[in-house]
Amino acid sequence: MMMKRAGLVFVLCLQAVFVFAQKPEPAVTTRAVRCGSLIDPASGRVQRHVLITIQGDRIKEVRENAAPPAGAQVTDLSDHTCLPGLIDTHTHTLLQGDITAQDYDVQLLKESTAYRAILGTRSVKRALNYGFTTIRDLETEGAYYADADLKKAINNGVIPGPRMKVATRAMDVTGAYPLQGYNWEIKVPHGVQLVDGPDACRKAVREEISHGADWIKVYSDRSYFLRPDGVLDDIPTFTMDELRAIVDEAHREHHKVASHAMALNGVHNSVEAGVDSIEHGNYISDADLKTMVRKGIYYVPTIYVGEYVAQGRANAGAKVWLQMLKVHADTFRRALNAGVKIAFGTDVGGFDWGIDPAKEFPYMVKYGMTPMQAIRSATVTASELLDMQNDVGTIAAGKYADLVAVKGDPLSDINLLQKIDFVMKGGEIYKSPGR
Repeated sequence: MMMKRAGLVFVLCLQAVFVFAQKPEPAVTTRAVRCGSLIDPASGRVQRHVLITIQGDRIKEVRENAAPPAGAQVTDLSDHTCLPGLIDTHTHTLLQGDITAQDYDVQLLKESTAYRAILGTRSVKRALNYGFTTIRDLETEGAYYADADLKKAINNGVIPGPRMKVATRAMDVTGAYPLQGYNWEIKVPHGVQLVDGPDACRKAVREEISHGADWIKVYSDRSYFLRPDGVLDDIPTFTMDELRAIVDEAHREHHKVASHAMALNGVHNSVEAGVDSIEHGNYISDADLKTMVRKGIYYVPTIYVGEYVAQGRANAGAKVWLQMLKVHADTFRRALNAGVKIAFGTDVGGFDWGIDPAKEFPYMVKYGMTPMQAIRSATVTASELLDMQNDVGTIAAGKYADLVAVKGDPLSDINLLQKIDFVMKGGEIYKSPGR
């Protein structure tokens, strides 16, 4: 009898385990969004009266003049223009503005990494609220691998924020990056990982990848000066052997390299070494633009941040920063005419996160892009740079339901992208009109 009871208990336990294991998944929510207009940056077309059907976190269908499926949760944006979630490919979530060297030093000397990470949670929330549903964070400026933790917290649903690609610690050579100028008897932190020699460069790449880096970031030049012939010159940081070692190691491990390169030698060396993106690029020679087109190297110009910091740095004695603004405008136009792939990036964090990074758009239009080209740079082109084109960058069936909306027509007034009042990421609404 006891054996029969024991057997029955065992069977019941197995059934309970089986039922628990077979617990049904939660029902997938079906949403529908009505858009008065829909900008498709891939084709350059604008569709009218579009219905976007969303199942879970993905887009199921995009149709004109369609009725929502029965039982769907409907969001009516009939008086709005919809477009794909925006992508900023150059951010610093752990930095809160450094218009002067003192601003930067305070953050590294007086704020702990934990405190900076707390501020970073505010940064990513702001990014999402501005309409940037995906960002690439190009180094933590002395906060080590905290960007990988921010990315993890977002992915785990702990905090709201965009999809993130992170670079953790950027690399530079000894003596080339802040903090500098302090008593040599005192060991102070630096905003980068200092590496010298090809072997150390390879080791640093491996170390950063092991701690969660999606991208590798290098600083390829410093100490800018304008020559009489109008060329913005510089002092290169890494040797070609060092740069090539970084690029080779990163590519060997299927990771890409972003190069902070603002002037003649930094850009040329980076292009020759085969980096994947040139960041800032205030001056790029015509020959290097041709090489960038041939190699498929992207250009991330970050125009607004130059305007933001120029006066402060000029007041501190670096007058060249004011001269660099005109050089940058000319370079942007030449890159556009040469057919270089230009991706949207702002360097927000270099300017205060309280400023909407969409301020970059009117500068891109002012310097020669059409509004559609500027939007494409922050959607289609940016998604391709990040190798995320199968998931984001356009509003299409199978992709993540990342979309934003604004009243009015940003193709007529690009400044409207600073007034986005609807944000959806992965089918979840984070901002809507009136909220």
